[in-house]
Amino acid sequence: MLYRPHFRRIPLFMLPFFAMALLSGRPALAQPLPDPDQLRLASATAAVARLGDAEPLFQKHAAQPVPIASVTKVMTAMVVLDSGAGLDEWVEILERDTPAPANAWSRLRIGSEARRRDLLHISLMSSENLASHVLARHYPGGTPAFVKAMNDKAEALGMHQTRFVDATGLSSANVSTAADLLKMVQAAHDYPLIRELSTSGGFHVTFRNPRYTLGYGNTNRLVHADSWGVSLSKTGYLTEAGRCLVMVADIDGEPTAMVFLDSLGTRTPLGDAGRVRRWLTTGDGGSVAGAALAYEQERTARFNGTGVGGVRQVAERE
Repeated sequence: MLYRPHFRRIPLFMLPFFAMALLSGRPALAQPLPDPDQLRLASATAAVARLGDAEPLFQKHAAQPVPIASVTKVMTAMVVLDSGAGLDEWVEILERDTPAPANAWSRLRIGSEARRRDLLHISLMSSENLASHVLARHYPGGTPAFVKAMNDKAEALGMHQTRFVDATGLSSANVSTAADLLKMVQAAHDYPLIRELSTSGGFHVTFRNPRYTLGYGNTNRLVHADSWGVSLSKTGYLTEAGRCLVMVADIDGEPTAMVFLDSLGTRTPLGDAGRVRRWLTTGDGGSVAGAALAYEQERTARFNGTGVGGVRQVAERE
């Protein structure tokens, strides 16, 4: 692809390359990626791709199956929307029919009712676990049929190393890989409502029977930053999964999907997103704080000897 001058989009470290090409009268070819060995991430597994591209820009242990916690809820949302169920329909908040495998505390009042759209909203935006569970319970055939639909959808998307056992992500048996989740994120981005609900900053849900209102906020603070242009977001956490984040953000005018799984603290995946953005725009891969680095080394040590590759460059940026 021939180079068309657009200096706002050219990272500083690439300017000499383009200057030499222009002075010589030769067109500059596809812009190569910065050195992937320079990118330092605190997450144990990760993958990055331009939206719509089949090949990732960056991978780190991306074929290693790991628990994905509430990142699960992105698949939950797609299955709900695929079902065609009425989003304005009032559904009853049902008590869990099976014990939660992890802390499932919720402010929702059992027996009250909320609109399906509102439950989907707080499931995506605030990771409300009971809301996700209720959405699955009200699916035709109940939770077993819903979970089957999740796995069928994963298989249809080519997510062959992914397995779901519940709609919330509270079970550590919900596993996937960073490479598989790139496929999920790219598919979910085609749903305008998932983009809208997952990136809203806050929302108040009105319930009935009895009538009450609850306020919720987004679990990803980057949605509040215009400079990031976040168009899809989902966080997740379990002890077994660490801190997780999937998102699509604008990087140099190009929507970029990012998956970060299993990092130390709430800010660590956000830091990884910043490192990816800086790496793509300047070539600087950044550094990781000592505690987060120690955690990452401990977690990735589990992958040694599995035959799973580490960090590698897999495509050139055009």
